[in-house]
Amino acid sequence: MTSASPPSRAARRARLATIAAFLSCGFTMSAWVVHVPRIMDAVGLDESALGLLLLLMGVASLVSMQFGGAAVARIGSRPVVGIGAVLMVAGVWFASLAHAPWELAASLALTGLGTGTLDLAMNEQAVRVERLYPRPIMGSFHAFFSVGGAAGALLGGVLLSMNLPTWASVGAMVVIGAVVGLGPLRLLLPAEPLHTPAHEPLDPSLPDAAGSASAASSASAGGPASGSVLRLGIILALMAASFFLAEGTVNDWSSRHAVEHLGVSTAVAAAAYGVFSATMTLGRFAADPLSHRFGATAVVRYGAALAAVGIAVVIASPSFPVTVVGWGLYGAGLSGIVPQLFTAAGALVTGPKGAVVLARVVGAGYAGMLAGPAVVGWLAGAVGLNAAFVLPLLLCLLGVALSFALPKVPAQE
Repeated sequence: MTSASPPSRAARRARLATIAAFLSCGFTMSAWVVHVPRIMDAVGLDESALGLLLLLMGVASLVSMQFGGAAVARIGSRPVVGIGAVLMVAGVWFASLAHAPWELAASLALTGLGTGTLDLAMNEQAVRVERLYPRPIMGSFHAFFSVGGAAGALLGGVLLSMNLPTWASVGAMVVIGAVVGLGPLRLLLPAEPLHTPAHEPLDPSLPDAAGSASAASSASAGGPASGSVLRLGIILALMAASFFLAEGTVNDWSSRHAVEHLGVSTAVAAAAYGVFSATMTLGRFAADPLSHRFGATAVVRYGAALAAVGIAVVIASPSFPVTVVGWGLYGAGLSGIVPQLFTAAGALVTGPKGAVVLARVVGAGYAGMLAGPAVVGWLAGAVGLNAAFVLPLLLCLLGVALSFALPKVPAQE
């Protein structure tokens, strides 16, 4: 539930600091992404070996999210955001210094620990800041992560064109990322009181998944609604895993699909991911007013349906321009879903324990992101890449079905 009164000065400052954390995370990660070819050459890795190291980074992220949730519950997300940012920046910079596989493995493990910690903590902070606003703002936080990634890609390209040593260009980028993320750290919201009831609903008047307001209101007493909290947590985790898997499919396979299935060049094929990223970013900014007007559940349901239409267009497309339209629809549909899921996860349980619940939902999402490219790749080997895209189509339709089990949050005029 969002506040009915205008946000205070502290809330506005916390919002800006949280935006800075999302920007910093996206920007710092791009410092690694744009330098991957150089680092692979320096270490002497091929694609399969790098894939194993990226898996290590992902597993480290998942582990750190769970510990991060416990840490946030204990000391609050403000210091944990700082810890995560420092670890992430250090890991990315150490990766630029690596000359042996074990050095890169250690660096990426550190990067994963930092990324998972920062991701969990900044999302917990975003959930709490959103409660202080009279309208949804979660989508904009995630949009600024994308903006940070795009800005980092642009600056990284400029630095690479200058032929600076890898440690210097990466170092310049991570310093910027650290300043942006850590500079306004003190403006974030402090820790919540430890005595806050662990299962107090944010808005007892809202119906739970079964449509029972009375069940929701009994959650704080540990009554029947505790089962509703668990059930909703499982549903949100399953939806997060499904939609993250659907999103991760694009990162690794959209350009390859255009080359393999439609016969375009790699340079032209890059437009597939570019259009997806653009509509994803714009859609995240649009998700907040749409959620305010029509309700969060509607954004999830109709966004999933639009994404299903988009990937169906990609599968059926006879030409690259039509495929690009499909990826654009896919990005627009998926864009607003994850922010709504994270907001819902943060609303299941109030107080410090809410961070633990959020960590499980975020962790499930990242598990889907990790598994997605591998699962789609395995299916592609068996039935072809175009047919393998039926999996994310089915996951989007599953999301539509599961959305009917979510509480119906009323729109706000």
